[in-house]
Order: sequence, then C-alpha cells, then structure tokens
Amino acid sequence: MAVWPAWEVREHGSVTSWYAVRLDLPDGGRVDVLAVVAGGGVSIEEVRAQPPLSLGDLTALADWIEEPLLEACGVDSGSPYEPLGAPAGRHRPAWPRGVEGWRLVAEAYRAAQTEGVDPVYAVMCATGRSRRRSLKLIAGARDAGFLTPGHARR
Repeated sequence: MAVWPAWEVREHGSVTSWYAVRLDLPDGGRVDVLAVVAGGGVSIEEVRAQPPLSLGDLTALADWIEEPLLEACGVDSGSPYEPLGAPAGRHRPAWPRGVEGWRLVAEAYRAAQTEGVDPVYAVMCATGRSRRRSLKLIAGARDAGFLTPGHARR
C-alpha cells in the first residue's frame, strides 16, 4: 500500500489536504482512493478499482486504508477522530424554535456573508437541517425582520 499527498489548500487558517492511496491486491487488482483530511477528520472522496469491488469489499475499504492514511497525515491512529460530514451521533443539535431560532439563523447567515462563504450552507451546518429546511428558516428570519429582504418588492 502506498500513500502520498496529492495537494493541499490553506484558507482562513484551516488546511484541507488530499491524499492519494494505492492498494495493490494479491490477485493483481488495484484500488486507487482519493482521501480528504480537514478539521481532524478523514473522508473518502473517490474510489477506483480494477476489477470492481464488491459491496462488502467497498465497506471494508475504510478499514484497509485507515491506519496507513492516518500515519501519512500525521494523526495518531489511537486517537478518536470523526469522519468529515458525520455528526457525533445521528441526532441534530438542539435548535430553538420561533424568534430565538430565527435570530440565531440570521447571525449565522450574516457571519457567513462577511466571511465570504455560502450562507445557506452555514445555516445548514449550524442547524443540522437539510437545505430545504434551512431555506425555510432563512425565510422565517427574513419575515421576522432579522434579515433584509432577498429581493426588491415592486
């Protein structure tokens, strides 16, 4: 198995790194993986295998590459880490309803705008809700007067 850095992006004090992983199988097959390391978490972005992996092998892929990838990234394999995009549990964070929730949505939205990132995605991350539900929360914050109107009224 071989692991090498593919590229790295530094932005706003955070670093996101991509690693290429090649796993040579005993039967002559090969698996190429593109893994992303950011914020102390690791996720698999792309997998290419020749011959194609079975569903069972694909689920075991993370176990096969975990330790060598973490060693290459400089992360202690004994330390707990959370994969990117996976919440600590399957539960959403508690979010207040009504006016208090809309105020917090507006704060997250405006903070994302000033940082130059997608404000809807920032609300999605803050609330743990889907894009559709986050857009409804943003609309509620606009209606409550916490955000400026999205477009000029005629």
